[in-house]
Amino acid sequence: MEAVRSQRKSLVSTGVGSTLPLYRSAPPLEVRLEDFEIYAIDRLRVLKGISDALSRGKKPDEMEKLVLDLWKTNMRHQHSSELLNKDIISHFVLRLVYCRTEELRKWFLSIETTLFRYRFRDEPSEIQRALMAEFDLPYKAVTTAEYESVKEKLNQVARAIGQPITTDAIYYKVPFEEVPELVAGRRVFIQKGNAYIAMNQVVSLVITQFRSHLSKALVLTNRKWTSMIREQEKDRLVPIIEALSTSYLGPDYSQSREHAEISLKDIDQIAKSSFPLCMRHLFEKLREDHHLKHGGRMQLGLFLKGVGLKLDDALAFWRAEFSRKVGAERFDKEYAYSIRHNYGKEGKRTDYTPYSCQKIISSTPGVGDHHGCPYRHFSEENLRTALTRMRVGNRALEDVIDKVRNRHYQLACTLTFEAVHGSSCDAGVNHPNQYYNDSQRILESQKSSSNPKGTTASM
Repeated sequence: MEAVRSQRKSLVSTGVGSTLPLYRSAPPLEVRLEDFEIYAIDRLRVLKGISDALSRGKKPDEMEKLVLDLWKTNMRHQHSSELLNKDIISHFVLRLVYCRTEELRKWFLSIETTLFRYRFRDEPSEIQRALMAEFDLPYKAVTTAEYESVKEKLNQVARAIGQPITTDAIYYKVPFEEVPELVAGRRVFIQKGNAYIAMNQVVSLVITQFRSHLSKALVLTNRKWTSMIREQEKDRLVPIIEALSTSYLGPDYSQSREHAEISLKDIDQIAKSSFPLCMRHLFEKLREDHHLKHGGRMQLGLFLKGVGLKLDDALAFWRAEFSRKVGAERFDKEYAYSIRHNYGKEGKRTDYTPYSCQKIISSTPGVGDHHGCPYRHFSEENLRTALTRMRVGNRALEDVIDKVRNRHYQLACTLTFEAVHGSSCDAGVNHPNQYYNDSQRILESQKSSSNPKGTTASM
């Protein structure tokens, strides 16, 4: 697969008529740079949606619907003939993105395997058998005579796991180590080292092969990345590849859209009610120390801009705090420029965007810094103290800590939001400004419902 600026060849589908490729080798086609990135982002929306759902403990039947809906929503193409191309291209682009570290490989392997599992299950049985043959697996269906000899045992297993019993069932006999998830779940009959798996359980066998192949392929891709691709494509593809693994895929919060601008007289109350922990911590440290280092000023400053703090008020806000530590003259000389710069009034006049959760989580605060993600960068003791101050109850607090221990930092923030507001957040928290907007929406709704008809609430 080669990325180019304009031309492209079409990938001709071969095989069994399935729309589910096995991703055995990179496609022999040229890809426009625009498609290279757009296709990868669309697939990444699917993978991150699956990851979030798994982290939230969705049940298998819920996962199946969610995965297929995510795929249908994000992997569309205006030309139906290009759907297979988009699928294959996006997989290989993200394979390149996520091959670069062990942690990235582990995440991609897990989520791509989950995606493949539910797509495979959605295929008709004849396509499933054909895909199974594509793996060149040396397993044949159990003969009628052998089936009759173990039929009662197979029916016992089927009844135990709630599977329908049919007279024309097809079973495969495979070494039990080839289907570890079925063995672990006691969902298969084993005899003399062989597992008898029903046709509707073949997905477990295929998934084992798919996962093994992809795991090896990611290691090989990493070797190519480090030995050749990173240097050859350092000016063209590398910036795209490196950005994709931490891409924020949600709305742009560079301008406040949903709520009116905030005023300085309200900012302390709003910080307590609607700021996520990362911004609340920075805000409180600024009030306490009258100073923040550069990383903290950028993270909090762009967030405040996104929630509606106008430039003049931002200058007044920062000046009031910093002048107590460094004096007004030094503030105007050393710090005011960067604030105006963030609002697009200096330098290149770029309208800078507030930081996403991904960017904040991936930051590396040093000694004396207060920016970053508290769920990742706080000690457990400090995090418990902070959550208690936000009035997160004991049970919810333990759920949050559990997610932090498993490195699900955004889900931990989502659970905090739900505990503080008494309302679910099914979409999850992906951006501090999203947290603020959702919080304000809930609080405004609560005020409207608590006021008599015909009256309005004032902040």
